Amino acid sequence: MAKAKKVKSSYVCQSCGHSAPKWLGRCPQCDEWNSLVEEVSRPAGRGIAARPTTAGAAANKPVSIAEALEADDLERLCCGIDELDRVLGSGLVPGSLVLLGGDPGVGKSTLLCQMLQGIAEAHGSILYASGEESVAQTGLRAKRVGATNPGLTLYAETNLDIILEQALEMRPAVLAIDSIQTVHCDALDSIPGSVGQVREATGRLMAFSKTSGIPTILVGHVTKEGSIAGPKTLEHMVDTVLHFEGEGTSPYRILRAIKNRFGSTQEIGVFEMRGSGLCEVPNPSELFLAERPEDAPGSLVVATLEGTRPILVEVQALVAPPAANFGRRTCAGVDSNRVALLLAVLAKRAGLDLVPEDVFVNVAGGVRVFEPAVDLGIACALASSAYDNAVDGKTLVFGEVGLAGEVRAVNMADIRLSEAAKLGFERCVLPEQNRQRLESDHGLTLVGVSTVKEALRALS
Repeated sequence: MAKAKKVKSSYVCQSCGHSAPKWLGRCPQCDEWNSLVEEVSRPAGRGIAARPTTAGAAANKPVSIAEALEADDLERLCCGIDELDRVLGSGLVPGSLVLLGGDPGVGKSTLLCQMLQGIAEAHGSILYASGEESVAQTGLRAKRVGATNPGLTLYAETNLDIILEQALEMRPAVLAIDSIQTVHCDALDSIPGSVGQVREATGRLMAFSKTSGIPTILVGHVTKEGSIAGPKTLEHMVDTVLHFEGEGTSPYRILRAIKNRFGSTQEIGVFEMRGSGLCEVPNPSELFLAERPEDAPGSLVVATLEGTRPILVEVQALVAPPAANFGRRTCAGVDSNRVALLLAVLAKRAGLDLVPEDVFVNVAGGVRVFEPAVDLGIACALASSAYDNAVDGKTLVFGEVGLAGEVRAVNMADIRLSEAAKLGFERCVLPEQNRQRLESDHGLTLVGVSTVKEALRALS
């Protein structure tokens, strides 16, 4: 009689995935307290190595690189939502695994419903497996957003084995799982949502997508630190990671691609949340500038670039007497470290010492900007507030600021100016190197500057 294999267990951190042979109060990898949970290891012969080959999948054979280069591009599945297709890189790639993450209540399930509706209209049946809501609850949301295509099949189930059986039987155009933290595999004894369960479920879904050619969309929760629960191992396993973000008090939502094996990670999609669901915002510049105050010191429009898409946003700065013995820095939508650097440059290179003052910087509309091209706009907005001197509302500013106080050129200046001309801007302060290389002034009065001092004089 064969001797039964001894069941072993380990303790896995639910924050970073670190494994320890015994329980510890504090994870030695990420220093989280009470994050280690016991997980029973699988007996030999179970798991990924023992999984059966997906029914109907083509045999996997080595292919010459010459044949791969000659092969035509895979036909992508369009979602019917231009903003979403732009972020994905023109649509879903067959056999891809996409992870959609975001804060609770931001609209992940709403976006997923509208996305599946568009795919069902163009490509046929969809299997939408929900582990958090009943079929009736999911149906109410689908009705509210107009996702009523008969090809959209709802399935309330948390057992991954049963979900995959249904998917193999239906052969849908797309499989959606909402959310990956709620499904579980019988091969593991740990609770749903644990690192082991999430890793195992994602691995099996990845194998299913690659062998069957069916794109799979996973919805993932976001922790209080802002990362997708799982932890980071979940992001490494998928092909595309989409992050849906937005301020709680603002109706506007922004979709970013943090990782994309089949397209750029620089594009963004802009949406507005309404009672009937998410609506696309084809011209975000016009939206973000709609409520801009006139003749307000500290308010200035900058041109930023998300991928190949120019977006004009309003930067607001407020310089006030300090409430304590030292200046306070509060930033929303921009990097606080970058603002601190610009304050030091203004003090050292432009003779404007704002270090002792309270400084507040905000990007209107809840959008976040990370591009260095907004440096000059932030510096000029700070000076405008400090001198209580309003900048003309038809003036645009962009350029990168260096530590020596120089204004450096940025890429795609023509695209930025073209967008500004469409919105009625008449004047632009930009780096001198960009002005010399422009193909056209786009009907704007261009003021080239080489230093921060010159930019402040041009706007005074």
